Order: sequence, then C-alpha cells, then structure tokens
Amino acid sequence: MSWGYAEDNGPDKWAVNFTVANGPRQSPIDIVPGAASYDAALKPLSLKYDPSTCMDILNNGHSFQVTYLDDSNRSTLTNGPITGVYRLKQFHFHWGSEDKCGSEHTVSGKKFPAELHLVHWNTKYASFGEAADKPDGLAVVGVFLKIGDKNDKLQKLLDAFGSIKCKGKQCSFPGFDPATLLPGSLDYWTYDGSLTTPPLLESVTWIVCREEISVSSEQMSKFRSLLFSAEGEAECFMMGNYRPPQPTKGRVVRASFKQ
Repeated sequence: MSWGYAEDNGPDKWAVNFTVANGPRQSPIDIVPGAASYDAALKPLSLKYDPSTCMDILNNGHSFQVTYLDDSNRSTLTNGPITGVYRLKQFHFHWGSEDKCGSEHTVSGKKFPAELHLVHWNTKYASFGEAADKPDGLAVVGVFLKIGDKNDKLQKLLDAFGSIKCKGKQCSFPGFDPATLLPGSLDYWTYDGSLTTPPLLESVTWIVCREEISVSSEQMSKFRSLLFSAEGEAECFMMGNYRPPQPTKGRVVRASFKQ
C-alpha cells in the first residue's frame, strides 16, 4: 500500500506496513519547555552550507524537496548534540490545510503553520542510504514557521513552484543557500527520534529551533497550490502533510538554553 496523508493511507494507517510506527522513539513529539532539561554540555550548532551544492527542487508527492550534492563536506552540520560531521542531503516542509495548523512538532500543544526540516547524515557511514537506519545515522534541524511578514528567502522557493506543481515534477534549482531559512537564534531542543514519514526509521537526532521564521498568509497559500497528484490525475491539493505528535515513551528532551 502506498502511504500518504489521506483517510485511507494517512498516519493512523502507517503501522499496518511499518510496524516501527509504534516503536520507542517515534517522531514528532509535543515539546513541553517546562519539562525540558537544560544541558550545559550541549554545544551551539555549527551549520556551514555551500550554496553551490544545491542541485534541484522536486515534488515527490508528499512535499517539495530541495536536494543537495552530498559527496563532500561542503554543506555540513557539526556540534550541537551530535559528534562528528553530518552532511546536508535535502530539506523539505510540512504544512496544514489552513494557516494555523501544519507543523509536526508542537510546543506545549501549540501547532505552527508549517515546519521546515533540514536532513543531514552521519559521515561515519559511507552514504545516506547506509546511515538512514542507524541509531545515530541522521540529524534533522526543525524550524517552525509563523504567520507574519513576507519572507523574501522563502519566496525564491515559491517562485519555482510553477515547474513542480504535480507529483514527480523536478527542475534544476542551483545556488540556494539553506542558511537563509534559519532563525536569528539557534537555541534548540533535542531528543532521540525517528523519521516522520515512512519507513519511520528510528535514526534521527532531532534538533528543533526555539525561534520561528516568518511566512505571510499569501506565501502559505502558495504552499497549498502544489498537488499530491501527478499530471493527468484528478487534482488533489497538497495540504495537511504532517504526522501528529507521538508518545514520548519516557524520552528526555534537552534544551541548549535556560528557560
């Protein structure tokens, strides 16, 4: 069965084919700041991205994804809660059917309009594919979006949507610097989790930024103009492509900052 976000193949059905969906470190979760423990040993994040490694933008039928060349240490994540060097593979977003809901992680139950995920893999492994199922294989930086001023950096992405409206559409997208999508403060929460889409592998060190970036209502409506469906199929607009929070099952959320 193909997975998706519809009633017949959405998140509450994923466990049928992906039994790890009920595992001990599933994501996303609800982050409760008051319950998070400040850890003075957590280092600041070091994100060094080379825009020349940006390759293309793709509608994969679940979200849109910007992919990076990951054959060298030109675009990397180091420090923070991780050890070693993690290379940027891609980034994508999750969003709702309306402005007020769409993030995967929540903060004390509060949802945000959308959530950005920057996906990195641990270079102690030979490739993204090899790292993807290892407990320390992946590190994902999550950034919440809030409704506010127009975001000119995001607009560069939205301007490419005409070329990738339908599932399977892809086009060259050179020179995009993902650092322009990061908030001003890189204070973060971190916990051990999983991919939030099938195969839901429990291999992700999650790094969720406390500070949001802005997006206008007009820009959010552009997100919802993309299609889950392929060319020639009945149009199905891309929205509500998020997994709800999962049980924490005793996991500790650590904070890089004092409350």
